[in-house]
Amino acid sequence: MTDLIDLALAEDVGPGDLTSQYFIPAELRSRARIFAKEPVVVAGTEAAQAVFGRLSTELRVDVIRADGAAAVAGDTILELAGPTRAILTGERLALNFLQRLSGVATLTRTFVRAVEGTGATILDTRKTTPGLRALEKAAVKAGGGRNHRMGLYDGVMVKDNHLLARPDLPGVLRELRKQHPKLLVELEADTVEQVRRFVTWPEVDVILLDNMTPDQLRACVALRRPGMKFEASGGINLDSVRAIAETGVDYISVGQLTHSARAVDLSLELVG
Repeated sequence: MTDLIDLALAEDVGPGDLTSQYFIPAELRSRARIFAKEPVVVAGTEAAQAVFGRLSTELRVDVIRADGAAAVAGDTILELAGPTRAILTGERLALNFLQRLSGVATLTRTFVRAVEGTGATILDTRKTTPGLRALEKAAVKAGGGRNHRMGLYDGVMVKDNHLLARPDLPGVLRELRKQHPKLLVELEADTVEQVRRFVTWPEVDVILLDNMTPDQLRACVALRRPGMKFEASGGINLDSVRAIAETGVDYISVGQLTHSARAVDLSLELVG
């Protein structure tokens, strides 16, 4: 995270905060708080602490509501005490992290609650902001979701374009499993007919059911063999997620958790 914070500070502060240098006396000390202006699920407190920590070793930052905690309008999330210049210099950047990541956590919590009682787990995807993946995926976990693979390096997902480029799938899967016996292997299927074939391959752990109707999803789930999991994906939103969860799928991956989450409304105020 250090490199990310340094990059963000270089982008925002550059060679110095001119406004604070001219309008805030160097010796001035203040207390401040960051608080919610609407109901939110908190995420990003570590990043916010890191921002202020890079600006001053004299600045104390206390987390009042940790990642994963719910807050309503008026609730304090962070309390700060120390050099006023450091507080005001870091204000916007800390809020950017907190608002963005709390937005991800808040949206995730909404999806998680929408499928409560079904047994389905909400997953994120790789549709993340470049450079912010670790933070955004941590925010999904804070909201009660679960992370899919972090990148192309820690799991195999064979999609339609892979199938077109390398049709000898059974042979490749056997070779892959020999070299990586514990690696998660997932195949994408567009039709029930594909699923009928894929479930017979013991190397496959998960079948991703892409853009299928609830009836198609139920038909695929009925083909389950012991140990196999099914993941629904493709255009899933809050209006459709409950019906999809009720088909019996194990996972539901939702790209909008990270690519379309709204930044929540937070603010910083000096309190003394």
